[in-house]
Amino acid sequence: MPSSIFARVRRWGARRQALLALLAGIAVLPNLSAAAAPAGDDLRAAFATPQDIAEGKRVALASCASCHALTGIALARGTPHIAGQRPSYLYAELRVYQAGRRGNTPMNNAVKFLSDDALVKVAAYYASLDPAPPAAPAAKKAVKADPVSAGKDAAAGCAGCHGDTGISDTAGMPNLVGLDAKYIVDAIGAYKTGQRKHGMMKTLVSALSDAEINSIALFYALQKPGKAKTEAPGNKAAGKAAATACAGCHGQGGVSTGTAPSLAGQDAQYFSGAMQAYKTGARNDAAMKAPAASLDDAAIKDLAAYFADQAPQPPRVKKPMTTEEIADRCNRCHGVDGNSTDPRTPAIAAQRADYLDPVLRAYRKGDRKSTAMSAMLDGMSDDEIADLAAHYSRQKARGVVYVPVPTKP
Repeated sequence: MPSSIFARVRRWGARRQALLALLAGIAVLPNLSAAAAPAGDDLRAAFATPQDIAEGKRVALASCASCHALTGIALARGTPHIAGQRPSYLYAELRVYQAGRRGNTPMNNAVKFLSDDALVKVAAYYASLDPAPPAAPAAKKAVKADPVSAGKDAAAGCAGCHGDTGISDTAGMPNLVGLDAKYIVDAIGAYKTGQRKHGMMKTLVSALSDAEINSIALFYALQKPGKAKTEAPGNKAAGKAAATACAGCHGQGGVSTGTAPSLAGQDAQYFSGAMQAYKTGARNDAAMKAPAASLDDAAIKDLAAYFADQAPQPPRVKKPMTTEEIADRCNRCHGVDGNSTDPRTPAIAAQRADYLDPVLRAYRKGDRKSTAMSAMLDGMSDDEIADLAAHYSRQKARGVVYVPVPTKP
């Protein structure tokens, strides 16, 4: 046979070995062997011998078992299970605590005087144990409604004036698309408290809960923007010239990138009425009173015509994800259902929720440093983090055996 065929056969054999190993719950470390793992390498714990594991058990009994138990299945609230955890991750974390970079005094003291060899062996010992069982299923509770669907339902009463998706076809009624969700929340709140004077609006929103208001705002913020389907008399060219002074707060063309509302595509009659209210003080806003007072009725009408003709843009708002959708993203690094097959990446299946929850919050806040984790958690609410922690606590944890694929001859 030609040598190239032998090479292909060898490559296929290696691939087949790796595939069969993964199907059997074994993680394959390519091109590494126990002899090839250099001293100080963070993978040493993955290549531990039975003797190393036995010595690691003695270290665990002396230094770790009081909190994590000799079984690695913690009983104390907020203390992580470490049985079956990925060995090189355990070793790396022990090094972090030993260096004092985690600010956890009990852990710092427990590992402070352990040698590097002891850290490797105790990590290997706990990694060799059967993982904790999954947490008991939570008591059944009402299924959370999708906030966008909830917002659509809550906004059903608004459609008569503001259109089915927030695009007004009634003069004097504002467009609600293209507006930041927070602005809509604040505006509804102002009508509810009477800060904005409008008898009908106050009556309509008085019974809305904060959750319903937030859902309504999210619903409109996620709708495809469009111009109000109403007349906009006035001189658009003159309005464009006058709008130069508005761009600092409301953006070019009335598309805001800050906290001020977008004006692009807004109903002209509503815009004119709002400006008159700022001018007379019926709407109390120090930032708007002076600009409005400087405009006569004709200039306001021209500005209204100009902004009504501009194309609104979607605000920067993310559609909330379900816990399962968030977990799918987490599984890219942490493995299916939180069962990592990388010895450097922690398994989070069956981990205590009362440990995962504060750890995830620490990553979100930046107290724990990880660019990837901070990016994943950015914008997540406390409730979403709590649900995610509970989700992983209920997953079945699977131990993984690490074997090296033989190096090429």
